[in-house]
Amino acid sequence: MPVYVQHETLARINDVFSPEAIWQAPGLALFARRPLLRDLLERAPREQRGRAATRCFSHVTLALPQEEVDDDRHLTRGARVRDLAQGLTALHQKDFGDLLGGDDVRYHVVGAEDLAPGEVEVRFGHAVYLPAPGEKLQYTVSVSRDSAVWKTVCPVYPNQRLTLIGHDEHEATHVAPGWPFGAEGAILLINDGPESPLEVQVRPKDAFDCSYDQAGGYFTIRSRRGGVDAAGAPLRLLLRITPAPGARSTPSPSAPARAASPIPACSPSAPAPSARPAVWKPRQALEADMTAVPLARPAPAAAEGDATYAPVARQRVALAALALPRLSRYRETGAEALEIGLNRALAPSAPGADIILGFAVDDGDVLHAVTAAGRQAVAAPSTFSPVEGAKVELLAPAPEMAERYLALLRLPQAPALPVAPGARFLFGRGAPMLAALRVLDSPRFLRAGPGTPSSSADRLGLSRKAFSFEAGPDGYRIARASATQALYHLDEQLRFVAAIGEATPEQPYRLPPGHHLVAGHYVLRFDA
Repeated sequence: MPVYVQHETLARINDVFSPEAIWQAPGLALFARRPLLRDLLERAPREQRGRAATRCFSHVTLALPQEEVDDDRHLTRGARVRDLAQGLTALHQKDFGDLLGGDDVRYHVVGAEDLAPGEVEVRFGHAVYLPAPGEKLQYTVSVSRDSAVWKTVCPVYPNQRLTLIGHDEHEATHVAPGWPFGAEGAILLINDGPESPLEVQVRPKDAFDCSYDQAGGYFTIRSRRGGVDAAGAPLRLLLRITPAPGARSTPSPSAPARAASPIPACSPSAPAPSARPAVWKPRQALEADMTAVPLARPAPAAAEGDATYAPVARQRVALAALALPRLSRYRETGAEALEIGLNRALAPSAPGADIILGFAVDDGDVLHAVTAAGRQAVAAPSTFSPVEGAKVELLAPAPEMAERYLALLRLPQAPALPVAPGARFLFGRGAPMLAALRVLDSPRFLRAGPGTPSSSADRLGLSRKAFSFEAGPDGYRIARASATQALYHLDEQLRFVAAIGEATPEQPYRLPPGHHLVAGHYVLRFDA
């Protein structure tokens, strides 16, 4: 693999702010001596014909001991750093003027904690670029391990042709936070100008598989060498390229790789990860906390499953999504945050060590995605891929519901319970019916302020008796059981249909099979 970043450490520099001491040692070059910056640039030309250099590198980053840089900033307001950059620029132009090809010479001086006194670190190469003063960026590159928390890697400027992203700042242009692959390879971005799409390639070509997720808008990099993380999941890194405001649209992954390219570009034709999650296993802990009424229900449920009662088992209620509330509406309760987690099976769970993706709402109505990598503000609609082969959707509520809710968290695999026709059942905080679907009925999801006793998250927006329902041949008959309970009707695709007003057992609201009812945090699908 070519060397995209030349990196060397110069030692025994008497004055790290002296351009001459860094550029070239005094005396004749015939004598064996330690190489300095001029020698390094001569030995590693940017272009050459045979053994003769035809072009040299013109962008150089220098790192000095951090304490020296700090002292200069304190005592001279950074004057010695500026003089060093200007002095090296002048020496570079004087000695290599015929090899610049019209390129600007640019030096950038920074501090580094790991350098000893008298050491200077230099970096230059094909993938080292220093922007011109006032140059506007073209893209921002960010990475994620879970598609929820994204961390910025670097900007890409219009004239910055190559950018190498990897694990080591000495061998790459930029280090990707959380890079999981060790030293086995790197990601190369190729920018041929505003009229060409930004290419994403892997180096070496056999190190990774690279595909583009059209729905998520990011590239997925997977190791070809079978590496797994601590949880046993295949190693992967998600890479997102965001155009700067006013720049052209996101680089199209459909642009084919150039035929002359020695390595493949990320192929958009690769199959997208399956949207089917792992099987959802309903929690049993909440059922154990209920009274004897729901615990006695498994017997008829089992009977409903045999051949005699097959039509009865077809009618059921499923928890299709969780409605994330605007917590500011409940400030008088002392609630400061509501946090809902998804475990590795993508089942709703209280915050804990087994959570791979969570969502938190604070009393300022700010929604955050929470993972082991940290937390990041998000907005609906959004799609997440916390594990390979699974999608988690965060849907935006309809305007008619936006006063109460920030988002709807669609559950990848909806848990469901059977219901018998011909009988009217009650759903609510104090009702045993469908209690196993009220997965947030616990104080573990709710963080209260100082001096406020903990309570179930269901107390926010769900009445003890919210509504009643009865399965019939033409759908479900819904009746309001509390005058203060907000009820919303959504269709099969979770699109808003109506806010349910007056509805009594004598004059019920008819809910078609497969449609949804929102009450409190719960979006229930009533199946025929």
